[in-house]
Amino acid sequence: MAITNTPEQLTHAWADVLSYREPDQVPEIASRLASAGVTPEMTAMALADSGEMLAQRMESGDTGWEQDFGDMLGVALLAGEVSAQAAFRVSQASKVRSGAVNALLDEYSAVFVASQLGISRQKVYEIGRAASKPHRGRR
Repeated sequence: MAITNTPEQLTHAWADVLSYREPDQVPEIASRLASAGVTPEMTAMALADSGEMLAQRMESGDTGWEQDFGDMLGVALLAGEVSAQAAFRVSQASKVRSGAVNALLDEYSAVFVASQLGISRQKVYEIGRAASKPHRGRR
């Protein structure tokens, strides 16, 4: 007997796997992925290794490799999601770094912070200023 997911289970699955996306974007993106034959599980696998498996399969030159991912449209969509997740992670890391540098500047000189981070004093000021700007985005 085949196990089928209810629409509610699928909605939760897509929301979980696309958690780096704005919640109001998830239904449209999930629909696009599903229409291309991509499942939440396939998406989670591609995201888990930052697209490494997709790249290896593509570079293998094996005929029909893309069929495992819903054809080339699925591959392109999955690669797009890997890119979107990477951009989200970079943004998160930037916010954290800015906050940490700003906090360090409360205790230490910019010259000391720069030497510890291996960056210029000017870059320390740029990073610290970014912490005081309001951030857009999901989190």
